[in-house]
Amino acid sequence: MLTSDDLAFFSVLTTSKSLAESARKLNVTPPAVTQRLRALEEKVGVRLIDRSGRHLRLTEEGSLVASHSVIVSDAIDSLTEALADRKGAVRGHLRVAAPHGFGRIYVAPVVEAFAREHRGATATLQLSDHPTALIVDSYEVVVHIGASAHLDQVVTTLAPNDRILCASPEYLASAAPISTPADLARHRCLVVRENEEDVTLWRFKGSRQESATVRVNPVMSSNDGAVIRDWALAGQGVMMRSEWAVAEDLADGRLRQVLPNWKLPSADIVAILGSRHGRSARTAAFLTMLRQSLKPLPWSADAAEKPGQ
Repeated sequence: MLTSDDLAFFSVLTTSKSLAESARKLNVTPPAVTQRLRALEEKVGVRLIDRSGRHLRLTEEGSLVASHSVIVSDAIDSLTEALADRKGAVRGHLRVAAPHGFGRIYVAPVVEAFAREHRGATATLQLSDHPTALIVDSYEVVVHIGASAHLDQVVTTLAPNDRILCASPEYLASAAPISTPADLARHRCLVVRENEEDVTLWRFKGSRQESATVRVNPVMSSNDGAVIRDWALAGQGVMMRSEWAVAEDLADGRLRQVLPNWKLPSADIVAILGSRHGRSARTAAFLTMLRQSLKPLPWSADAAEKPGQ
């Protein structure tokens, strides 16, 4: 009879390209994986994985076992979480996804603090150029910047975040004046292509609530916001970036805000919660710690003036 350990072992195999990769995930030797797989196949009496090619391929029976492994694993996880939640215990494996830049600077320290405070839990942080493109239900928390397309998921706001138009003093001194959004069509513009947004269509709202839209023709683009920032600091043009990413540069005078009387759409920091784990004790504990780390906003002028910030 198959055990839950058998199914957990087989689940690792189904998410690996080779037995060697499975061995690394399980922290055992490849021969040990081969021996255990052979014993599992002898137990069920059928071949579960075709190992004749370069990559592992499930047989029809292997696919059946894999699908039931997911069902059983989910049921065990749900039962474990339910029992832990009744005791208020923070246990199990926390899975978090976040954008590279924000995740490295602001989310990673909170994941580390969470693991230190809750010894009964483990944690994984997946940094991605586009975290919402990942399977949301594979993660308890997906940190996202801006409006979310996952309308069927629970979304909670973590912190406000404005978008700011800015450029280096050197670029602004040598380029034509920028008095209205329409002037941007004649300027060198830099864009970040990090999600599914139309990043070359810049929308503005004036002080009297008038709207303006400009289609820019970027001279340089990248999927890495840090690269765009470096180009802007080097005087390559005008960029639109999140306040969290440029607040220090603006405060120190390395960048200057462009069109300060015209507001860009905000891009609040939000958390998208996986439907299975959105109410678990570990998710609630992590979200509490993450919110606390963002109050006051670490990139705001008020926070910068406080000792120890």
